Amino acid sequence: MPRTVVIGEFAHETNTFSKIPTTVELFRARQCLAGDELLSGLKDTNTEIAGFMDRAAVHGWRLVPTVSTTASPGGRVTRQAVRELGGMIVDGVRANADCDGVLLALHGAMVTEGSEDGESELLAQIREIVGPKTPIAVTLDLHANVTDRMTGLANILVSYRTYPHIDMRDRGADAADLLERAMAGEIRPRTVAARRPLLQGCNHGRTHDGPMIPLLEEARRFEHEPGVLAVSINAGFWHADIFEAGPTVTVTGDGDDPHYRQIAEILMDKVWERRDDNTLEFLTPEKAVSLAAESSGGTGPVVIADFADNPGGGGYGDATNLLRAMLEGGLENAAFGGIWDPEAAQVMTRAGEGAEITLDLGGRTEPAMGGGPVTLTGTVVKTTDGTFRYRGPMHGGVESCLGPSAVIRSGGVDVAVVSHNMQWLDLEMFFSNGIDPREKSVVAVKSMQHFRAAFGPIARQVLVADCGALCTPSGEGIEFNKVRRPVYPLNSLESCLKFIGDG
Repeated sequence: MPRTVVIGEFAHETNTFSKIPTTVELFRARQCLAGDELLSGLKDTNTEIAGFMDRAAVHGWRLVPTVSTTASPGGRVTRQAVRELGGMIVDGVRANADCDGVLLALHGAMVTEGSEDGESELLAQIREIVGPKTPIAVTLDLHANVTDRMTGLANILVSYRTYPHIDMRDRGADAADLLERAMAGEIRPRTVAARRPLLQGCNHGRTHDGPMIPLLEEARRFEHEPGVLAVSINAGFWHADIFEAGPTVTVTGDGDDPHYRQIAEILMDKVWERRDDNTLEFLTPEKAVSLAAESSGGTGPVVIADFADNPGGGGYGDATNLLRAMLEGGLENAAFGGIWDPEAAQVMTRAGEGAEITLDLGGRTEPAMGGGPVTLTGTVVKTTDGTFRYRGPMHGGVESCLGPSAVIRSGGVDVAVVSHNMQWLDLEMFFSNGIDPREKSVVAVKSMQHFRAAFGPIARQVLVADCGALCTPSGEGIEFNKVRRPVYPLNSLESCLKFIGDG
């Protein structure tokens, strides 16, 4: 008899400082595939679900698909979303309570209206149904805030190893292979986690340079030791004001050997030692625009990352300080992707392609952080329904939608205006709006790091701008109340060192 495995995905990175709750509608706008549609819609894509399917075919499993749903990072996930969408996974497990295993793609930084630890709430319901002996395997984002409760409920935790995240399918396959071994009785997996009084670290998880490279190399070496099944370095997500926010090292091992915790502590010591490493230079919007205008030589555009207004970190996507600097700087042959402003997108769509219009754009959500509305006059050069398919290294093959969208050309800048707030990390987001970023002199993207996977190869230079929005690296305007104390860098290094010593 083939083994029966229930699979699903309910993923969200929650920025608790965002005032926009993450609703059922926002999940459905981004991705919500249920039942067999999950299997057909994500087959051969760069997703964990595709990795699950790859290995299921090899191992001869009978898959029970529940739901695959994700939403752009934002405020707390509503109770209704948890009940409806998380409930689809729970219902699928309940209907197959005698299954051989459960395999889930989660994020690890979901905060709901009812819980700081959304993943553990879901896992607890599943564990209650399947009992203590049925193995549960979970994939996590590299920016997971892994809690002790999470490690106690899931047997297997496997996190991404790349940022930009380009290894989702591979990590899904790894988790599936470990689940197969557990279901066969070959291993008895358990997971432990180590942490320090640390809120930020690991160079925020960047894997194109910095401390994550040697840390991950050492983690891979540990995985060759007897009994060690998976070692993950998690940078954490510091935009979540929860007790256990911050970097962790998790080790999944066969059985309860104390050596697994020793490995986690050894690696966590190294994370702590390099806590202040940062490989980025943050520029003001004006400085970034000035450098882009002066750049010469080479091919391809200068790419400016609108770091602090990254929708992928919970930014509102409508901050205007960088756009304003581009317009006032007189840039020519430039593109901006994109401003989240459904109202403006509607006005432009109604006006139609070729219309000359004046409108207020962006800056509606929290003008004090990142800039208020900018008034601009220009020509509507493109209107679309926002549908596109990712072609780059991240999410490759997945169909998505920016919602009703339009492009306005003001001066020398083409500005894409969208109805769904999403991080700009794929060239297709421009192509689908009639813009070829390869032919532009300057391209701005609302993204922190993920843009590098697709835009890095075409860029002659990459600049990073801090516009002062919700995800500003300075943390200005953000107040923490729930994170454990002491914690670095919110508290002094001396107090944190004393805490470690007393522990």
